[in-house]
Order: sequence, then C-alpha cells, then structure tokens
Amino acid sequence: MTLDEFLYNIHFDIDKASDPNWQVDWDDAPLPYKLYSGLPAIPLSYEIPITLEEPEAPKTPDLRRIGHFLWYVYGLTQFSQSAFTLDTCYNSAELMQSYRRFAPSGGALYPNELYMYLKIEDLPAGIYHYDLAHHRLLLLREGNFDSYIARALGNRCAVSACFGTIFVSTMFWKNFFKYNNFAYRLQGLDTGVLMGQIIETTNRFGFESGVYFQFLDRAINHLLGLSDQEESVYAIIPLTVEPTIWSFNGKDSEGIVTAAELCRELPAIQFNHYVRSRTVKEYPMLIKMNEASFQDSTQLFRQIPEKDSENLKGQPIYLPYVKRLSNDLASVCRKRFSPDMDFVLGKVSLSQLANLMQEATGSFKYRNDLEDPNIEQDPRVLLFGCLYNVEGIPNGGYQYDITVHALRQVHEGDHRLLLQSGMSLDNVNLLQVPLCFHVVGDKDYYKASLGYRGYRIQQMEAGILVQRLLLAASAIGMNGHPLLGFDVNLCDELYKLVLHEKTSLIQLPIGFYRNRPWLKGSLHG
Repeated sequence: MTLDEFLYNIHFDIDKASDPNWQVDWDDAPLPYKLYSGLPAIPLSYEIPITLEEPEAPKTPDLRRIGHFLWYVYGLTQFSQSAFTLDTCYNSAELMQSYRRFAPSGGALYPNELYMYLKIEDLPAGIYHYDLAHHRLLLLREGNFDSYIARALGNRCAVSACFGTIFVSTMFWKNFFKYNNFAYRLQGLDTGVLMGQIIETTNRFGFESGVYFQFLDRAINHLLGLSDQEESVYAIIPLTVEPTIWSFNGKDSEGIVTAAELCRELPAIQFNHYVRSRTVKEYPMLIKMNEASFQDSTQLFRQIPEKDSENLKGQPIYLPYVKRLSNDLASVCRKRFSPDMDFVLGKVSLSQLANLMQEATGSFKYRNDLEDPNIEQDPRVLLFGCLYNVEGIPNGGYQYDITVHALRQVHEGDHRLLLQSGMSLDNVNLLQVPLCFHVVGDKDYYKASLGYRGYRIQQMEAGILVQRLLLAASAIGMNGHPLLGFDVNLCDELYKLVLHEKTSLIQLPIGFYRNRPWLKGSLHG
C-alpha cells in the first residue's frame, strides 16, 4: 500500500486500511501513560487551585506553578466507573473504569506524552518528562539546551527568552493496539485536542505561547531520548512571559542546519520504561508515515501560501455579537465530558449559538509557524454544521462565515436521520442532538507545501478547533462528543464539499444532556 493510498483509506474507506482480522487483546493493553524507571524525580504540588478565572499577570513561574499548569493541561483529574449490560435481560453487566484527563482522547487511550525543557529558579535546567501517573517531573538530561532547540526550530524562536518549552509526542502503540492503522488519523487529532488544552491553559496562567509544527524531528527525538520506531514528537510549544520573541518566518542567520549535525553534538540517551503490554505488534505503515513526514533540514521549513478568499454562496444569517465568555476554566473543564446516549434534545438560543461560533474563531488565531503573522489569512480548517431546533434559524446544513460572523445555508432541512445512518456505531442518538458540527479542511492537506507532514498538521489544527468548541459548549451548559465513526462521503456530499476540493475531518455533535449513571471521583489534590 502506498502512502497516498494509506491516507485515502484511513479517511474514506477504513476497511481497506486496517487488518480485517484484527483482534483487540484488552488483557494485554498498554498503559495510557508512560512509566520511566530509575530517573531523578521532582515531586509537584498537589495543592491545585480549584479555580482559574481571569488570566493572571505575566510572571515567570516557580516549580509549584509549573505543577499546577501541567495538572490542568494533562494531569489525571478524574476516576470513573460505568456499568454496561451484556444482554437484553440485564442479567449480567461489565464494569469499565478509567482515569480521565481534561482533554478528551479517542477511546480514552491518550497516545500523547508531555516533555518539558525548563529553566526556572528552583529546578536544575534540563529536559524533563511529565510523569502524570505520579504528578512529578523526571529528569532526562540536565543542562542548557537553548542553542540546540533554537537551531532545531531553524532559529525562528528566541528560546533563551523562554522559561520553558513543551514537546508533545505520540506513542504509536498506545492506540494502535485497538484501532490498528486507523490510529494514525486519531493520533493527529488527539495531539491537536491536547494542544488546544495547552493553549487555553497558558492563556489563563498568563504565559505567551507559540506552536511550531516544523522542526528537525530526529534532533528533537535524540534530545529527549526517544526511539523513532516507538514514539515521535509532533509539536513544540515554547512558553515565555516576553511576547516579542517570535519570528516564525525568520531566516536562519547561521545558515542551513541539519538533524544529523545536531545529533552529533549530544550523546544518545536511553532509559527503561514500562508499557505493560507483553506483546507489541508491528505497525509498519505508521512508521513509514512518520519517517515520510520527517524534516531533516531547516531548508525544508515552509509556510503555507496565502489563498484567494472564496466567495461564499448563500444568503448570510447574521449572528449577534455577544460578550465573550468570562468563565472559570477549571469549572468548565470539570463539567466537560463526552455524552453517548445521554444527549437530551432542547432548544438552542441564538445567543448560545453565537457564543459557540465566537469562541470557535479564537482557535483560528493562535501563533504558529505555518503563516506570516503580519498577514491576515483565512483559516485552514472551516466549520460546517447541521442545525435543528435553534432559535430563529431554519433547520439545515450551514457553513460558518468567520469574516462576517454569519451562517450560510448549504442544504435546507432536518438532516439528523441522514447523519445517524452514516454512523458506524449506534453509540450516540443524533435525533437528540440540535447541533452537529463538522470540521472541514482541504483534501490535499497542504501536501504541495508540507509534504506528508501536512496531513498530521491538518489533523492537529482540527483538534485545536474541536477542543475550543468543547470548552465553549461546557461553559454554556452543553457538551459535545468528538466522533470519527461517521460516513465522510455522505457529509461531503451534504455540504457540497467535493466542488471545493474539501472534506470533513471530524464530526462533533453538541447538545444538552442528562447526568450519566456512573460513579466518578475527582482526583483534585
């Protein structure tokens, strides 16, 4: 199978992409977190603040504050237990329990890991792994790596002015064991959702951040001691309290830098870690896609060319401009969960819909290395949705026009049954859902500019938008459930996307809900 066929199949025809005889061995499932052994450990404070309201004034954090930040980004926040009946007579049931985090993940498998380069007063400067199972930092490399990281980024960031840098990695086996090759699509989206949570949390903690999708992969993995065959960094996010350090489109003043020459500067490191699985099966297509996406020279870094704005058709239905949500992010995160059969149909007010749309636009405006920050560009991922029972809005399929804060109807009518027919599982009753959104992107995933790396970047940007919508929904008393088990071709036809060379990336039903019959407990310190 070629790489192009692989990407086509995991999007449009998953049965052709994955092994038809794949059996999930739950008894040999990996842990949802990485456990190192034998490394110097720095405990983090469990006295977590219970509110995160107004953004804090910019201030370099201490170790205590870093602990709070990491817990809200990716810490274990909740233990839950649910019972599922195994037959129609309710004679037997199976218990499912899981440790949850504020950022959702496909199947609650959490393929991502977090690493940080930290330079704060009460901690040795160096590279750390966030051991979320024990809420602590583990020291991987001690020392100052400003120059190394800056050059791996093509000298497009003043790393010396940052107190920290986050590395978001993906461990391939953590969700491949369940989803087979489909895991590759999920990994990009899960990474994006986590990045969305990082961006929201940095804002509340008073930090400035920027997202780098392009870097010298092998050099960064070498710095962290990661094996390319098992785990790889997908995004780098420097943190600072000095907002003038960004230079996403800057040229490397020291000339072209390669991953090979950077790797020669540092000795290789390798540490023992525990994944629990006794048998780890091979995932050759994920390895091929990862290697095909690598950038081994800063000469390969590109920005996506600006496109001419499309003339959107359809009479606009202008939404009211409402006051931006001012909420306690901690409370919003605690209330957020993914309803299954828990959705309950209710009428959505125009102001609620307007709030959702306004909050969504915020995810389009984050610092990143894909565009010139001095040029206003149209978003690379778009928002479409099928609306039902919304105040003052006829039922139908719509595109959200960010430029004028309006909806443009694409296809009138109630499409809930059509969307339900396209679900691969009956785990969500879409008849009870008033808002069913679809994040949409270019079919070619920026391949001309970014090669195969463009695919995972597009998935990550979709995930950032999804997390923004989920948090906004929770803030106004609703919740959403991200879904990939939907008929992409059906949705593309509904929104007439084929004419514009675009496609649906993820489905996100949002609505009101009843309390789920489960046991849950907060892991707040």
